[in-house]
Amino acid sequence: MLIKDIADVKEFAAGDDSRLRELLHPDRDGVALSYSLAQARVTPGRSTLPHRLTSSEVYYIEEGEGLMHIDDEDMPVHAGHAVVIPPNAVQWIENRGEADLVFLCIVDPAWQTEQEEVVE
Repeated sequence: MLIKDIADVKEFAAGDDSRLRELLHPDRDGVALSYSLAQARVTPGRSTLPHRLTSSEVYYIEEGEGLMHIDDEDMPVHAGHAVVIPPNAVQWIENRGEADLVFLCIVDPAWQTEQEEVVE
């Protein structure tokens, strides 16, 4: 059995400029999963950098509110929303609230460095 407490997971700066805590990754946690799971945080007034993944991704908004950008679409998001991001879509999220925007990132297949490209 594997149980991880997010309080014990070190936060780091992700390539898209969010603050990230990687909760589950099959390569690092020895679990038979096809996906990875992380929690991201964007502070008020900030946004992630436009980027794309070759994998599909789902954001589940836990706290806060923002504006989600996927290719040429923009939609407001808030706690309780799940956002499906197709492979190779240019994506970024803006924190438009007064508190941190916190969301889970589920990447399938599991996130790898070479899958992600920051878009200029």
